[in-house]
Amino acid sequence: MMASESSAPDAVQAARQAYYQRIGSQKLTPLWEVLHGLVLPQPKSDCRAAFWQYDALRPYIMEAGALITAREAERRVLILENPGLPGQSRITTSLYAGLQLILPGEVAPAHRHTQSALRFVVEGSGAYTAVDGEKTIMEEGDFVITPSWTWHDHGNDSAQPMVWMDGLDIPLIQALDCSFMERGAEETQPLSKPVGDSLARYGAGLLPLDYEPATRTSPIFNYPYRRTREALDTMRRTEAWDPCHGLKMQYVNPATGDYAMPTIATFMQLLPKGLAGERYRSTDATVFNIVEGSGYSMVGEERYDWTKRDTFVVPSWVPVSHHAPNGDAVLFSFSDRPVQKKLGLWRESRGNR
Repeated sequence: MMASESSAPDAVQAARQAYYQRIGSQKLTPLWEVLHGLVLPQPKSDCRAAFWQYDALRPYIMEAGALITAREAERRVLILENPGLPGQSRITTSLYAGLQLILPGEVAPAHRHTQSALRFVVEGSGAYTAVDGEKTIMEEGDFVITPSWTWHDHGNDSAQPMVWMDGLDIPLIQALDCSFMERGAEETQPLSKPVGDSLARYGAGLLPLDYEPATRTSPIFNYPYRRTREALDTMRRTEAWDPCHGLKMQYVNPATGDYAMPTIATFMQLLPKGLAGERYRSTDATVFNIVEGSGYSMVGEERYDWTKRDTFVVPSWVPVSHHAPNGDAVLFSFSDRPVQKKLGLWRESRGNR
């Protein structure tokens, strides 16, 4: 009940309640009763800051490998579920995240769906993802894309388990009611291109003559960490450190210069030893995964002490500051920033403003 309602005389309140019941039978509701909860002065989300320590999760991930096969599960993933959004399979209000396990010799069968997906390799070396006829071998720190409505399967020809983080726009697609999915006729798709074809074709500062993008997703589907790390190391020589982010770069679509994915922004940042980052907040709730080093982040009033492979989430418009007191650290992150920017909604704030 709004303040104006509570201050109204009893007879007026009774008349209004009777009116609300009558219009309710016509599937109507009065805006003035709910406006304060619909149009907010600033973001207020059920999404909460949360932290997952990889060393604590790993035994459960490996136990899942003994309980169900990748073929049975289709995708053997433990969902990172935001504590403020229980039962919704969400890490933020618009994004899903989980940790997927592929054991040696296994295959996660081919399928396709309208949801866009990223894979960020957390542990292991030598497993693969195949997307629309091209296979890529995955290494720790690699950022791999599965574009919307592309056939993809995963496998592990190595001798060790592989774990990667899945990030998908599942909640966004659910909100738009445009989810479609198909399973492949065969467990693995036929390959029509050599390993590394997309990186060679589009990732060397070159494009094929007369190339016209067919989708809004990058034609590169594996951004190797070794290249990303080399770029950060080269750029650090200028010591042009951002007081909030250290040295932060975004992954881009080389054909357009836009984000690598149309609904999910992906970033990699280097925090130099001794950085005490300034407070930063933005409207895109962001998922962070630690690639190298150790340190801590203040998310609102929460302090998360992190090390390699840990994950944490920063809700919309909650201030965060990163600190690397012991040595250099590298953080991967992703958010729904492309959607917000295309709609003209994205905002940021630095320091204590």
